[in-house]
Amino acid sequence: MRDIISQLNPAFDHRNRLGIMAILAVNDWVEYNTLKNLLELTDGNLASHLRALEQAEYMLVRKEFVGRKPRTTYTATDAGKVAFQLHLNALEAMVQLGRDE
Repeated sequence: MRDIISQLNPAFDHRNRLGIMAILAVNDWVEYNTLKNLLELTDGNLASHLRALEQAEYMLVRKEFVGRKPRTTYTATDAGKVAFQLHLNALEAMVQLGRDE
């Protein structure tokens, strides 16, 4: 069990970061407001979790203008997708271990 727990990635310990990565893992680029609405987060809360994932180099941010309106979108990096999948694998192993007991 200790070996499985050591495989959990602390970057995904918080449910909001787990939710962000779950959405980014299955989409190419996701707009800020889409993440905010899907996860029901405040601007400040979402921004802090996005910053943490960006600092870990698990996601990229793209800022652009559509007409005169700014648009910010996010995507998971390859490293982020791999790290997230390894985290999910460890969670699944823990669930399986619980079933086997």
